[in-house]
Amino acid sequence: MEMRQETKISLAWELLEAGVPKSHIAQHLELSRRTVIRWSQAFEQAGSLTAFLDGYQQAKRGPRRKRKRDAVLQRRIWTLRRKYRGCCGQKIQYFLEKEYGQRVSVTTIYKILHEHFKLRSKWQKNQIRGPVPQAQRPRQVLQVDTVDFGEVFAFVAVDIHSKESAVLLRPSLEALDGQLFLRHCFPKVFGGFVDVIQTDGGPEFKGAFAQEAKRCCGHHRVARPYRKNEQSFVESFNRNLRKECLGWVE
Repeated sequence: MEMRQETKISLAWELLEAGVPKSHIAQHLELSRRTVIRWSQAFEQAGSLTAFLDGYQQAKRGPRRKRKRDAVLQRRIWTLRRKYRGCCGQKIQYFLEKEYGQRVSVTTIYKILHEHFKLRSKWQKNQIRGPVPQAQRPRQVLQVDTVDFGEVFAFVAVDIHSKESAVLLRPSLEALDGQLFLRHCFPKVFGGFVDVIQTDGGPEFKGAFAQEAKRCCGHHRVARPYRKNEQSFVESFNRNLRKECLGWVE
């Protein structure tokens, strides 16, 4: 027979009074350790078990009031999501604290994002992508990335074996711009076809770009998020490109 919650509360009170560790109480009563800690703090505030149980039973009566969302926080989270081009909850948490001094849990951020954006389903988070491709000859592996110069964007490709590179400046960072980059640079620089094109998971490398990539390579690999070392050749090239083109606009 399942133990009632009020019974568990009474037992938790007695075991805490006896000095039993909270982790042991949680294991014995089949509760999370955080629940036992929360009850312990509430016991101290209530002063007695009877007072705590009275408040607990009173709280259970009637429907609970729906929590109100902070409208300002919502707008900030949605704005950061757009500003940093669909960044994840962890990055939004970082920018919220850095730019606004607000500390918000990642869970709350995703709940707010879910109200306004269509988020990726959970099963897609950890796809098997295979090993990082290596090259023994030219035209085997190409790393592709973008560089944001503010008013102009650079689409960049680097052959990781020959170190040949191609750069195309575009006024926007869309999949159609990526498609034009492939059509313009591949025939001239890379002979029109390579074995593998590797990009990050940015939206500019989906849609029209992905369709064009099927005609330019045997396999389009998406690097794992937050693994800059998988795009090390093109990231190194981007660093030099930023130094040379810093402050320049079209």
